[in-house]
Amino acid sequence: MLKDFLEIKESVQNALAEGKPVVALESTIISHGMPYPQNVETARNVERIIREQGAEPATIAIIGGKIKTGLNDDELEYLGRNGNVIKTSRRDIPFVIARGADGATTVAATMIIAALSGIRVFVTGGIGGVHRGAQQTFDISADLEELARTNVAVVCAGVKSILDLPLTLEYLETRGVPVVGYRTDELPAFYTRESGLNVDYRVDTPQELAAAVKTKWELGLDGGLVIANPIPEEFQMDGAVINQAIEAALADASKENVCGKDTTPYLLAKIKDITGGDSLRSNVQLIYSNAALGANLAVELAKKS
Repeated sequence: MLKDFLEIKESVQNALAEGKPVVALESTIISHGMPYPQNVETARNVERIIREQGAEPATIAIIGGKIKTGLNDDELEYLGRNGNVIKTSRRDIPFVIARGADGATTVAATMIIAALSGIRVFVTGGIGGVHRGAQQTFDISADLEELARTNVAVVCAGVKSILDLPLTLEYLETRGVPVVGYRTDELPAFYTRESGLNVDYRVDTPQELAAAVKTKWELGLDGGLVIANPIPEEFQMDGAVINQAIEAALADASKENVCGKDTTPYLLAKIKDITGGDSLRSNVQLIYSNAALGANLAVELAKKS
């Protein structure tokens, strides 16, 4: 039974039982996305921002074979320091649990566990997508399939710019996943506010966003939404600089035969080194911005329930 595998933190459980807003958070950003101690510091700040906006944060992970919806401070620290945490997507969940292992949840896995826990809003940095060169490799993130099937709204700074953005949008369109720009007509490209690609719809307030999300699910149109929130202007990177860094990182990944689920952590770390840490600083700030918007959306959805 589900209760044998899932443990919901008391504060999260109470908020859900009372119909209060809750926001899910992934854990790969802690274990695979940033170096220690900045990873743990960022995770704590994200939770603080969500609380300040009136919602309850629920960082999701698997620890000792137990699904955790909501982590305490010691568990955040443990994930940040432990170098043996498995990057966990949909296919990995049963094996990580059965082996009593530790797993950091990707966008796809976090969506699954958020839905199982009764949480409808999830905040991350950027979603996965179609990798560059996927015409040959077929390297496509499981995040996209999860967005097509699981009823969780995903607040992000767009698609990670290390990916093929046009092909990712085409894939999302085929699977019926709305890509919504928050106060923008253009898909943000993670480190920058512009990509040259249009979103499906623009919304300008959390209230308007909540109304669309609620309507989608009440109509029985299963699947998530990509809510693309541009990085704050003062923290975006120069487009030429970040694109040059991405190309260099991709070339190194090819030389070292990096592939599969190791690709994204490798590229993010390499880009951080190439940019002298500037990309990491931008990454942190866009997550903070997404956390505030995700909390605002959760608050508005709670009012409509």
